[in-house]
Amino acid sequence: MNIAIIGFAFFAMIGLMLVGIPIAVSMALVGIVGGIAAYGVPFMDSIAPVVWGVQNENLLTSIPLFVLLGELLLRSGIADRMYIALSAWLGRLPGGLLHTNIGSCALFAATSGSSVATAATVGTVALPSLQKRGYSMRASLGSLAAGGTLGILIPPSVNMIVYGSLTNNSIGKLFIAGIIPGILLTGCFMLWIWISSVMSGDVKREEKVPLPERLRVLRYLVPPLVVFGIVMGSLYFGIATTTESAALGVIAALFFVWQSGKLSWEVLRTCFISTARVSGMILLIITAAFILNLTISLTGVAEAMTKWVAGLGLSATGLILALIVFYLILGMFMDVLSMQVATIPITYPIATALGVDPIWFGIFIVLMCELGLITPPVGMNLFVVHGIRPDKGGLEDAIWGALPYAAIMIGFTLLLMVVPGLATWLPSKM
Repeated sequence: MNIAIIGFAFFAMIGLMLVGIPIAVSMALVGIVGGIAAYGVPFMDSIAPVVWGVQNENLLTSIPLFVLLGELLLRSGIADRMYIALSAWLGRLPGGLLHTNIGSCALFAATSGSSVATAATVGTVALPSLQKRGYSMRASLGSLAAGGTLGILIPPSVNMIVYGSLTNNSIGKLFIAGIIPGILLTGCFMLWIWISSVMSGDVKREEKVPLPERLRVLRYLVPPLVVFGIVMGSLYFGIATTTESAALGVIAALFFVWQSGKLSWEVLRTCFISTARVSGMILLIITAAFILNLTISLTGVAEAMTKWVAGLGLSATGLILALIVFYLILGMFMDVLSMQVATIPITYPIATALGVDPIWFGIFIVLMCELGLITPPVGMNLFVVHGIRPDKGGLEDAIWGALPYAAIMIGFTLLLMVVPGLATWLPSKM
């Protein structure tokens, strides 16, 4: 297939998304029009089996379960108590509660799987305290927006499930692969807060909490750690599949919600309705992505793109560097899920043909999507933290506050290229 036609179809799809056409409609429309143009009306007969197969895929059952898991923990007040516990231990570091922002986001990300939910939940708890204590609103919003991005890197992650379903890779291995990069990126964020705090000369620290009190509040960290341990432990040791581990996590979350005294029909109703809305949106987009994939596979788009890139003489390293620039620009105008489903069917075959490890590439894609969450003008996390700030200031504070973290993410991606084992070592031990 002609590269010019492929490029036109891709940018037409991006254009439809940018003008407000729903993601699923844009992808399905391009896929159907492209298929009919190549094979005529009989192409429509091949769509029904694809849609049926996607909707009957057991693996995708894990998506509503992980969304429900995050909803239960969100409504149970666990985030509030978790923030109190971490502030007691991290508040004395240079940067004070900004470290608590990152730590709370990382821990909540280990149970929610959603960046937006992580930023919104921790931000709602943290921002009133930060304002009251005189912290810079720019630094506060930046740390929350960046900390929220950890929601799709630290497992469980809905975006990793989407990547795995689109590329037919092990969700369990993708989850395990995200642990070390997630922990290291969290450490990089906290190191930046320490350094920038010292360099600015305005070193914020919280009052020292007595050791007995710090030990007492550690119990607030038990629920998220237990849920994370159950989900990831059952996957790592091969005890449960991805869907089964999600179900185990939901059962554990229900127990902690009951223990906190928040379990009621009203809470469950709210959680179920929200889960249905989010899951329906995700599954509809995935279905449209598979329709587009059908057209791509039948028309030989992936093979044509692979030959074209090979003709450019790009190495695997050159391709990844080009993709960093590509996703950086794309992330300024598209949301995370749009970027994934629109680009993975094309970039994945090219990357694997050049010898890039598919699990490593999954972590790379997630990192690029994280970057898109905090790059203006369409950085979702920027709008989330701006929307909950108590002083109702301008969006520019969130943008400037998050820029250093965007640079850290790019630097961390380069480190991952130099030391790929950071993402591939742990899955190889499963």
